[in-house]
Amino acid sequence: MRPSEVLRRAADYLDRHGVESPRTSAEVLLMEVLGADRAALYSRTEGLSSAEARSFGRALCQRCAGTPLQILTGHQPFRDVDVLVRPGVFVPRPETEVLVEVALSLVEDADSPAVVDVGTGTGAVALAVAKERPDARVWATDLSREAVQLAAENAERLLLPVVVLEGDLFGPLPGELRGGFDLVVSNPPYVDAGDAADLPLEVRADPDLALFGGTGFHRRIAREARPWLRPGGVVAVEIGAGQGPEVRVIFERAGFEAVEVHPDLALRDRVVTARMPGP
Repeated sequence: MRPSEVLRRAADYLDRHGVESPRTSAEVLLMEVLGADRAALYSRTEGLSSAEARSFGRALCQRCAGTPLQILTGHQPFRDVDVLVRPGVFVPRPETEVLVEVALSLVEDADSPAVVDVGTGTGAVALAVAKERPDARVWATDLSREAVQLAAENAERLLLPVVVLEGDLFGPLPGELRGGFDLVVSNPPYVDAGDAADLPLEVRADPDLALFGGTGFHRRIAREARPWLRPGGVVAVEIGAGQGPEVRVIFERAGFEAVEVHPDLALRDRVVTARMPGP
């Protein structure tokens, strides 16, 4: 059976099981199984071997069961980097690219900005910042040992000088860095625990530690970031679609200035930014 027919049947199968973007999912999985890019996939004339067909079938079943596509392929493109992903560590989402875009715009005039990404997961945000601002000095922290190991592996693999530390928010940072950061950036756990039953299966595949927290982590960041920021330093945090007004108030009450809510491409609240008083 030609790959084009295999793809058609696979996409139909995924569609019947309610998988989002079934054709794209089928293409990505088949490219992974065959070790081919899209051009090679569609120019191929020979059918799948028995081993390839079995591997593809298993991947389709796992996708229908809610396993994220990124976990099945083992990696996720994110802006200008491609990070390894694994079960047990939060999979970066395309909408988080907006966080990086907004965060970088806040320090575009800074020379060699000092940046910390708290709750880094795979390291995607920190690594994207380091890639796009080679002059930046970038740190990343996470409470999860699995996440720290994976983020460090991604940094080494991508040859990006991000320092990855294990610990809660700002806790593992060296004391001499206090008062010196130009930017604190974070995609914290912000889903309300009461919404767990409504989440898609592939989202529930992420660890609870990286999903659930409501606005609790935003409150902690607003309170705990201040000693680490220089005067005029900035914070950029990702939020849930309905959390903009609440998180704005959290940062205003914590003494930040110029607090703004930024939308994503779907015009949903996605990022809150705030500035420390000072020049």
